[in-house]
Amino acid sequence: MKTRLGCLSHKSDSYSDFSEFLPPAHETTARCQKLSTDEVVRWSDSFNELISHKYGLVVFRTFLKSEFSDENIEFWMACEDYKKVKNSTKLAAKANKIYKEFIDVKAPREINIDYRTRERTKQILLMEPTPTCLNEVQSKVFSLMEKDSYPRFLRSKMYQDIVNRAHARGQRRSV
Repeated sequence: MKTRLGCLSHKSDSYSDFSEFLPPAHETTARCQKLSTDEVVRWSDSFNELISHKYGLVVFRTFLKSEFSDENIEFWMACEDYKKVKNSTKLAAKANKIYKEFIDVKAPREINIDYRTRERTKQILLMEPTPTCLNEVQSKVFSLMEKDSYPRFLRSKMYQDIVNRAHARGQRRSV
């Protein structure tokens, strides 16, 4: 029990401690085999490049789960889905769900936003939700991830291992 709690008390740079969050080995291998060194290295060009890549997003989410801080990327993804909803009844239901899960101060996956933004978002979301009403808060969460989580990801053992594996595969193919 102490060992398990000790693991929670500090952030690890080693993703091997968090194998339960990683996809099954055969999926990881299959995904990594599809990635070129150029693709993986391009993830370091910009945060947008990383999250707009199918596997980049998967790896980044896995990294955040290993740090017990995946609420921001999950919120960002929920906002992306929210923007696609056309039906006003479904939009209101989804807005309420996002509020309860991420924005409310008692939310189980509360995102870190300032009071003013939280209150303004709450009023808009619960009174008159529109497809764009989460843009401001989504942008703030994006900036937070870009300035905080993304640099940690690039320095992480997880990302470095993926780059090294992609590079090694590229060298084997060219031989």
